Amino acid sequence: MTCMPKIVTVAARKGGVGKTTLAYELAWLLDAPLIDLEFDDGSATRMWGYRHESRLRAPLLDALERGTVPRPISGYHKPDLVPCHPDFQLNQPDPDAMADVLTRWADAWERDYVVIDTHGGGSPSGDGAIAAAGLVVVPTPLKTKDLNATEGMVREMPDYPLVLVPSMVPRVPGVAEIRRIATIVTNTPITVAEPIPYVRGIETRKRRVAITSEEPPAKANAEFVSALHSLASFVKGPS
Repeated sequence: MTCMPKIVTVAARKGGVGKTTLAYELAWLLDAPLIDLEFDDGSATRMWGYRHESRLRAPLLDALERGTVPRPISGYHKPDLVPCHPDFQLNQPDPDAMADVLTRWADAWERDYVVIDTHGGGSPSGDGAIAAAGLVVVPTPLKTKDLNATEGMVREMPDYPLVLVPSMVPRVPGVAEIRRIATIVTNTPITVAEPIPYVRGIETRKRRVAITSEEPPAKANAEFVSALHSLASFVKGPS
C-alpha cells in the first residue's frame, strides 16, 4: 500500500438505530476488518457468532494490555473481526490513546479500509474511534428522538467528517422528518447519504453471514442490499 488505510467509524448518540448492522455489512462490502468496540450483548461480535464465554483469550483486551496488534479472525461470508468483550466497558483507553491504537492497527494490517463499530450513545473508546476516522457514518432513523440525538452530535462536532445515513426508512417517509435532517446539516460541511430502507425481519434474523454476501439476495432484501452497495461506493469515493 502507498497510503494509510481509511478508517470508517460507525457511531451514533443513541442505540437502536441500525448502527451495528450497518457496520457489519459495510465491513463485508469494503473487505475490511471490523473492530468491535460495542461491549453490550447486542454487538457485531454476537452477530458474527463469537462467544467470549467459550474462549480463553480476549483479543481486544489482550492487544490493548500488551501493546500488540490483534489478528482479526475470519469466517464464512462475514467480515474479519476483532471481537469485543464485556470487560472492555471498564477497561477503555481514553479517546486520544484509543485513536492512536486504532491508527497503528489499521496501518499494520495494510488493508484499504478498516471499519469500527462503537457503543451506542457514546463512550471514551467511541470518541477515540471518531477522532481516528477518515469518515464517520452516522445512521439516523427519521424519528424525532433519533433526529434529536443526531442533531446533538452534529452540534458537538460540526467539523468532523460525518456523513448522515437515514436508516430504517419506511417506504413513505415523513415530509417533516426529511426536511429536518436537511436542516440539521445546513451551514455545515456534513453530507447526507442515500437512505437505507427498513426491511421487516432484519431485527430477528438468525443467519450470521452478511446480508450483502448472499447471491442473489432474497427478494425482500433487494432494496436494502442495493442501498448498502451505494453506501459502500460513497465511502470509497470517486474511482
